[in-house]
Amino acid sequence: MGFLQDGPQLPHPLRADRLLQHLLSHALSAERRAAALPDLEALGDYALMAWKRHLHTPRETPVHTPWGAWGQRVDRVRLTETWYEGNAMTTRHGVLATGHDTDIGSTARLEQFMRVYLYHVASEFFTCPLAMTDGAVTAIKASGNRELIERALPRFLSRDADALWLSGQWMTETAGGSDVSHTETRAERDASGQWRLYGRKWFTSAIIGEAALALARPVDGADDLALFYVETRDADGAWNGVTIDRLKDKLGNREVPTAEIHLDGVPAWPLGELSHGVRQISPMLNVTRTWNAICAVASSARCLALATDYARRRKVFGRALIEQPLHVRTLADMQAEHAGAFALAFQVAGMLGRVERGEAADAEPALLRLLTPLAKLWTAKVSVSIASETLECFGGNGYIEDTGLPQLLRDAQVYPIWEGTTNVLSLDVLRVLARTGLQPLRTGIDAWLADVPAHAPAVGVIEHALDATQAIVEAGAAEPDRLACGARGIALTLARIAAAALLARNAARAPDDGFMQAALDVFVDHGLLRLDDTGHMEAMQQLVAPARSAS
Repeated sequence: MGFLQDGPQLPHPLRADRLLQHLLSHALSAERRAAALPDLEALGDYALMAWKRHLHTPRETPVHTPWGAWGQRVDRVRLTETWYEGNAMTTRHGVLATGHDTDIGSTARLEQFMRVYLYHVASEFFTCPLAMTDGAVTAIKASGNRELIERALPRFLSRDADALWLSGQWMTETAGGSDVSHTETRAERDASGQWRLYGRKWFTSAIIGEAALALARPVDGADDLALFYVETRDADGAWNGVTIDRLKDKLGNREVPTAEIHLDGVPAWPLGELSHGVRQISPMLNVTRTWNAICAVASSARCLALATDYARRRKVFGRALIEQPLHVRTLADMQAEHAGAFALAFQVAGMLGRVERGEAADAEPALLRLLTPLAKLWTAKVSVSIASETLECFGGNGYIEDTGLPQLLRDAQVYPIWEGTTNVLSLDVLRVLARTGLQPLRTGIDAWLADVPAHAPAVGVIEHALDATQAIVEAGAAEPDRLACGARGIALTLARIAAAALLARNAARAPDDGFMQAALDVFVDHGLLRLDDTGHMEAMQQLVAPARSAS
């Protein structure tokens, strides 16, 4: 038999990750680092085990069985082996509860998302219901509803695998995702005064959850939407007014049982007043969008780890790929973009913890409001790009299913979609800028660059990009349509500016670490400006106009 190429091996996701090691060293005290490391090591070990398991065992997908053997409706969902391990992994290592542990202090969110980062890819997107549960906890806390706080939070934040409850989000209906104004699900009181929901929900991810937050229109209230907490099972474990129509056949993250459902009297409790339901969703968006960003950079880290290991094993034209200058540049370009995305995502995670605990600097709440959509939209784009480039790094084998590599690209494509597409979030960024301008970002960047020499090349590039963006935002105030046309470029530019400043801070913190300085240099060399020329808006409209018949 001729030559057989070795496939890639996954390095230890904690010990071999230089960005995570840097974060541990500079963001946590020695005491907090010692407390977190056992869980982080265990999650890294689990990730290695899961990778090896799937080298020999194809990944499965959930199976929905609507009817029992004797004709009764059962709507049973069989999950994958990894998902059945999810409760134990989550509770044993505090993947969810750590973020709400008041004994930890302001780094609780940072420590939580380090766990998420290590667990995500190995979990087969079990992190999806964890993110939604975290969002539900946040929304219920913000509501101040003592009854729901006492009823739901001990279950959501349990450290007992058998007691843990998961929550879904039942927002989307057939009218669409981001525009919920046409929600048709209705809420009615029964004879006992219990609210019950009736209607159809088009996307309900992780339908196996024991609870959910759902938007509905109260029939005897104001003509507005309310946010309800629902429990999906009765005391005997049977579905409580929920019928599963089918599971979605998705491009990626297929292990997540995403369903279309009908609601026929599922019991519900309003979080607060029977109006402003969309506004009540807002507190959880900072949380779920942060999960999205951290999971996106976790996927990028997995791609880079495999591509880099393979480059050391694969020899072509007499040399290993890792010695070929063009391939070195390809990997370095990917690594620099990942380093920037990692820095921004974890900056948001750390700020979220400080803001939630009232320990943030004065400008941080406004800065968090801007950086959260920026981090979510940009890290998602970076993840898809890195996943696509990773497949190319493996040549034809990158396109073959049983290598496990195509799964990386399919899974990454969900990041730009869930919790707001790039365009939806870019317009959200414009709304933030209309209220606060760029001053919160300038204040944040000044703090991040405090230890960076003023004459450093990156500082001038960052300042120039900030000024250019501000000029466009200010000029566009009189032409909102033209400004909206360029919203995506503005958002991508601001994300890159923030990432560059954070990379400069990291390099200054570790002056002897050539990796950090190199990441900054290559990232800045890619350019920060992504501003769109909207001067041809009329031409753009022509490009999407209907074709004219030649007859």
